[in-house]
Amino acid sequence: MVKKCFNDDLKTRTAAFAARVRAFVKNIPMTFENQDDMKQLVRSSGSVAANYLEADEAESKKDFAHRCKICRKESKESRLWLQLIRHGIPAHKFQECDALIQESSEFILIFSAIIRKSGFDHGIARP
Repeated sequence: MVKKCFNDDLKTRTAAFAARVRAFVKNIPMTFENQDDMKQLVRSSGSVAANYLEADEAESKKDFAHRCKICRKESKESRLWLQLIRHGIPAHKFQECDALIQESSEFILIFSAIIRKSGFDHGIARP
């Protein structure tokens, strides 16, 4: 029951992250400098949620670990895009951006722990 509850919480949390990212980018003026970063951010944040849904339906432990590795990778990518976007946004948007950066960093740690515990970690995760 605890595992199922954790899975559901993480599914909800990753989906909420993707939704929060979409709301965030809607309120940022798109410029030549940031348009590709924002598009990539939307894609990578959605990919975290989508791949965790896939991981939850994995056919094997190896498949589960692989999907979680993709989630970790997409979390890192989301964090990068947020950090780049932060350089060009108004100061009043910093807090919202920083919260999203923090959430992506927490996902990196969570997925790293899941991968490590699965026994399929063949590299060192660097948050």
